[in-house]
Amino acid sequence: MRPLATMAESALLSLDPRCRLALKFGGVLFTNGESTESTVAEVARFARALDIDAVLLPRWGELTLQVDGGGAASAYRVEANPAGVNMTRVVAARETLAALETGALSAEAASARVAASATAPPAPTLLFALAAAVAAVALAVLFGVDHYAAVAAIFVSAGVGGLLRRAVARYSDNLFLQPFVAALLAGLIGGIAVRSELSSSLRLVTVCPCMVLVPGPHVLNSLLDFLAGRIQLGATRMIYAMLIVAAISIGLLLGLAALGATLPVDVGSREISLWEDVLAAGVCVCAYSVFFSTPLSLLPWPVVVGTVAHGLRWIAMSQFGCGAVSGAFIACFVVGAVLTPVARRQRMPFAAIGFASVVSMVPGVLLFRAASGFVQIAGGAGDELAVIASTLASVASAFMIIIAMGLGLVIPKMAVDRWMARP
Repeated sequence: MRPLATMAESALLSLDPRCRLALKFGGVLFTNGESTESTVAEVARFARALDIDAVLLPRWGELTLQVDGGGAASAYRVEANPAGVNMTRVVAARETLAALETGALSAEAASARVAASATAPPAPTLLFALAAAVAAVALAVLFGVDHYAAVAAIFVSAGVGGLLRRAVARYSDNLFLQPFVAALLAGLIGGIAVRSELSSSLRLVTVCPCMVLVPGPHVLNSLLDFLAGRIQLGATRMIYAMLIVAAISIGLLLGLAALGATLPVDVGSREISLWEDVLAAGVCVCAYSVFFSTPLSLLPWPVVVGTVAHGLRWIAMSQFGCGAVSGAFIACFVVGAVLTPVARRQRMPFAAIGFASVVSMVPGVLLFRAASGFVQIAGGAGDELAVIASTLASVASAFMIIIAMGLGLVIPKMAVDRWMARP
């Protein structure tokens, strides 16, 4: 068994070239947001195209490739943290796999293509910041914002936060510093808005710029791992996602506290019309696709399907009395049922089009309000029992919505995958 190595080229020179190439291919998928099941399946296909009988064993922090060499098995390991999301890299790697399987690429050409896909740049900084600002405004519309001054403050806060995140990334590799700094800025701007009476009790000026920081793909990938029986990897992904939420909550609450403002725990949202919900959802899905560096050619699928899913969620909740949990399940079920066969037939990564369609439903605002509730409880809130009840209700609601989203996505995906995989 070979010793642990890094993803750097120099650390892999001792490996068999084909194994090194298969590991690099798996690393591109694993570290850029592709689901674990898809990563494992596609690495197996890539290895077969190279005449290797191999199985990928993923864990947080490393990938292990077990190779059967005619009765003698060997294992190769590389470091790989699934902490990023860049669907341009995933799509490029999958296109390389397709070309390799058809014989259009040699192993040497495939190696160059995989190396290029691993370094494909994310969305440009200005476009990233604009997408953050637009997504935050769209989320505010979904929650019922009704003041133009608040909309302007949300746009500026989220846009500047996006620029700040990219600036911090140039000087630090810390995974939690970027969301913390952006949330701190959102808290300060939100505190100014509260003191200037530009924000209602919903505090949308404060929470919406932070909503775009919530690591939705990691939460959903974690649930997919849990449901596939990958308990250790699923738990690690969820811990990572919750640590990011904690960093966002700390930054947000510190920014508010610096200006003497707080985040109410038990405030709901205003109702909006169907056309407002559908339009805002479509804009939000498009902006999230930019966050994930999704190729423009893939945008129509998540935008159309995500818009329809949000519309069905609105109808279920407004016309049939469904709650937020069942509404999220219905929307995610539709997305999984429609996009799974589309992704398979068009050779698109499900993560690229599926996550963008539903990630705006991840209940980040409930988690932020729960964090504020815990701080108020620790500080001896006036009506402590009411704060405790509201905080626990926020935690329970967030947990149930996340579970409903995971089940809604994975049940139709597993069923369609099994049906389409039949001989």
